[in-house]
Amino acid sequence: MTGATQNIIKHWREAVPNDRLAHLIRDAARAFQKALQIRLASHGVPFGHWTFLRILWDAEGLTQKELSERAGVMEPTTFSAMKAMEAQGYIVRRQLPTNKKNVYVYLSNEGRALKKKLVPMAEETNSVSIEDIDSHDIQTTRNVLLAMIENLARDELLQTAPAKRKTSRTSPVAAAAVSGNAARPARNPGTKKAAN
Repeated sequence: MTGATQNIIKHWREAVPNDRLAHLIRDAARAFQKALQIRLASHGVPFGHWTFLRILWDAEGLTQKELSERAGVMEPTTFSAMKAMEAQGYIVRRQLPTNKKNVYVYLSNEGRALKKKLVPMAEETNSVSIEDIDSHDIQTTRNVLLAMIENLARDELLQTAPAKRKTSRTSPVAAAAVSGNAARPARNPGTKKAAN
C-alpha cells in the first residue's frame, strides 16, 4: 500500500488506534479531500476552487469578504482564488454603480455549467466512502457527528462570551443574550432583586 490515504490507515490501525477523535475526524476529512481532489483534477479544478464554487452555486453576488467567511478562510486566500477562477473563466467580479467599495462575485456560464460535472464527482466520493457500511451505522455516524458539532458550537459560545463581555460595552439585554438568559436582562449588581 502506498499513498497519503494508505498512510493514514496504517497510522490508525498500527501506530495510534486510540488517538483522539479530533485527529480521526481530521484524517477522514483529509481522505475525503484527497479522493475528491483526484476526481476534480480531471476537469482542471483545484480542490480550493471547489469550496468557492459550491458556495456560489447556492448564492451568487457575494462579496469576497462574505465568501471568505462562508468558506472559513482568510480574505487574501479568497482574493487569490477569485483571481485564478476569473482567469479560468469560472467567475466574474463586478462593482455595483451604487457601491464602488465592494467587489461582488458572480458565476460565469462556464462556472454554472461545472455544477453538472463536479457535483456527481462529490457524490461518487461520498458513495465510495460508505461502501460496505450498514445504513444504520451511517445514520449513527451522522447523528454523532452532528451532536459533536452542536456540543462544540455551544462550547465556542461559552468560551468566547466572557471575553466579549469584558472587552465590549454591551447593553444588559445583549449581555443576557450572550449568556443565554435572553428572556430577562442582566441585573445591575448594585440593585436589589424585587420581591415577588
